[in-house]
Amino acid sequence: MISMFFGLISKTIVTLLTITLIASFLFVAYMGNQPMQVSGAPQGLTYWEFMSDRIDAAKTIQPSRCGWGMFLSLGLIGPIYSVVYVDVAVNPKGFLAHVTAPDPDIPKNVAGAKWHEIPGIWWNVIERLSWTMLAKHHPACNMRPIQLAGK
Repeated sequence: MISMFFGLISKTIVTLLTITLIASFLFVAYMGNQPMQVSGAPQGLTYWEFMSDRIDAAKTIQPSRCGWGMFLSLGLIGPIYSVVYVDVAVNPKGFLAHVTAPDPDIPKNVAGAKWHEIPGIWWNVIERLSWTMLAKHHPACNMRPIQLAGK
């Protein structure tokens, strides 16, 4: 009887985790195909088009490790920063807000956001971080301007 109960709990947890992973994948896939909301992004540019262009741009930089280093940095610190920045924006009086340096990529005017608004805020942070790392001019690593194929 007890093993059946724990088996049911285990199956429920696995099912919920599977649903969460699938929903997260679908959310990212959907949002990545929407026009970016970042200031300075060309009108109609989707996140996936942006990333494709930045990959092409990274191939032309000398030394090439600079361009790929920007992607590596985004891949390593982007997930952490995105969660921290959302928490700082939604909970401006919280612990993380007190120990996090100000950054223009932290959203404004979202304090106290409802739970269902958090994914959209998070996606906005992902776009901003990606734009900052891969589109803005950096003295040590300057990728070419965005070139839209077919637009």
